[in-house]
Amino acid sequence: MKTLVNRTAVVTGAASGIGKALAHHLAGEGCHLALVDIDGDGLARVRSELASTGRTVSTHMANVADRTRMFALPEEVLAAHRQVHVLINNAGVSVAGRFEDVSLEDMDWIFGVNFWGMVHGCKAFLPHLRRESEAHIVTLCSSFGLLGFAGKTGYSATKFAVRGFSEALRAELLGSPIGLTTVYPGPVDTNIVRTGRAVHAAQREAEARFVAGRSIPAEQVARRIVRGIRRNSARVLVGLDYHLIDWMTRLSPDLAQELTARQSQRMPF
Repeated sequence: MKTLVNRTAVVTGAASGIGKALAHHLAGEGCHLALVDIDGDGLARVRSELASTGRTVSTHMANVADRTRMFALPEEVLAAHRQVHVLINNAGVSVAGRFEDVSLEDMDWIFGVNFWGMVHGCKAFLPHLRRESEAHIVTLCSSFGLLGFAGKTGYSATKFAVRGFSEALRAELLGSPIGLTTVYPGPVDTNIVRTGRAVHAAQREAEARFVAGRSIPAEQVARRIVRGIRRNSARVLVGLDYHLIDWMTRLSPDLAQELTARQSQRMPF
């Protein structure tokens, strides 16, 4: 996109973490914002923080897994902003535990948010993005969408699904005014693990400590995402370790999987 000034961006999962950082960064770039999250209090706090920016900021409580709610959302956003130029599918949840121990209900839950939430966002807003001279979609994948890790079967499965969907949709949009960027951040110290599900509470706490010890600032991820929007980058990888994982999976998939399996088998989640 040539400019973000006076454009309107829809950001899901905007009450905290990467979504909150994106809201601040996009407002600084001149963007108006439609912030979406299941956490109404968190949305109110972010809106208050952005009050001095002079941008139009609307908030919309929604569970992205709820198809009916998501298909009602564009009308609300258009009532507040009249146009939509950027859709950022950021909302996500986490489940920790070995596959044999994870319930199918938890698998349904994580797919509902991480995969179907993204699909709902794209399906609901794509007709409105097509009306603009330039527009962009962002999908949040993960380093777990590059290589599977023990203890994260559900999360990895959703992120591989996000990756495949995003690559196919970008191909379908080729030649149109709509770009699409898929983002692969490494660990970011957000609420996704702390508020996620786990077979045992100790697993969730151990994963949260692991992520916090290796975390990338959410603000850094937000900056890279905005740069990716401007450049219409197909992929944005954030974190040196995850560039290495990406190259390793390309050069020697068998070796990459073996090394990762050995490391992840030692993880406490």
